[in-house]
Amino acid sequence: MAMDMGCCGLRALSCLVVPALLLGCASKPDREVDPRDPLEPYNRAVFRFNMDFDKAFVQPIAKGYQKVTPESVDRGITNFFDNIADVTSAVNNVLQFKMSRAGSDVGRLFINSTVGVLGFIDVATNVGLPSYKEDFGQTLGYWGLEQGAYLVMPLLGPSSMRDALGMGGDIVTDPLISLREHEVRWVLLGAQVIDQRADLLTTTQIIEDASIDPYSFVRDAYLQRRQNLAYDGHPPTDESQPDFWDEVEF
Repeated sequence: MAMDMGCCGLRALSCLVVPALLLGCASKPDREVDPRDPLEPYNRAVFRFNMDFDKAFVQPIAKGYQKVTPESVDRGITNFFDNIADVTSAVNNVLQFKMSRAGSDVGRLFINSTVGVLGFIDVATNVGLPSYKEDFGQTLGYWGLEQGAYLVMPLLGPSSMRDALGMGGDIVTDPLISLREHEVRWVLLGAQVIDQRADLLTTTQIIEDASIDPYSFVRDAYLQRRQNLAYDGHPPTDESQPDFWDEVEF
C-alpha cells in the first residue's frame, strides 16, 4: 500500500514538475520578448489549445452550418445578433459621452427591432444610422486605461488586460445573458458563436496560409485594431505617457 501511494505521489509530482520545467524553458526564448506580450509562453500554449479545439470541434460545426444555411438566412441571423449588440453599444457610448452615437444605437435598435423584424433585416443602415458597436474595453480605453499585457483566453481567444476587465461589463449588459429561460439562453448563445465563427472561416484560412507565425499575426492585428477602436481611429502616439500596467509584475 505504501509503495502504491509513493508511486502515485511521484506521478502527481511529475505532472506538476514537467510542465513547470517546460514553461521555464519556454519563458527564455532566444528572440527578443515583445514588451506588449510578457505572458507570451502562456499565451502561445493557450493559443495552440484554442486552435486545436477550434479545428476539432468548432470549425466542423461552423462549416456544416455555412453549407446548409442559405446566404440570406445567414445574413439575417448575423443581423439579429448585431441588433442585440446595439444595446451594449448604446450603454458604452453614453459612458463615453458620445450622445449622438448613443442616439444612433438606440435608433438602430428601435427601427431594426420593429420594421426590421427583430433585427433580421438591417433597415437602420439603409436609412443612414451607422453601427458603432462600442464595448466596455473601448470605454476603459476612452478614459485612459492602457491595453496592458496581451492575453489569450481559453476558448475566448485574443484579449488584453483592459479588454478582459471590460468583458464583465459586456456580460452584464448583454440581453441574452439576462434571459431567464436557460434553454433559450444557451441555444441563442451557441447559435451566436457558430454564426460568428462561420463568418470568420475565410479569414482563418487566409491567416493560416499567409502567415509564417499565426500567433504573432493575430496578436499584432488584435492589439492594433483594439487601440484604433478605443480612440476612434486616432490612437495617441506619445509613448512617454504612463502606463497603469507598468506597476503590475507578471
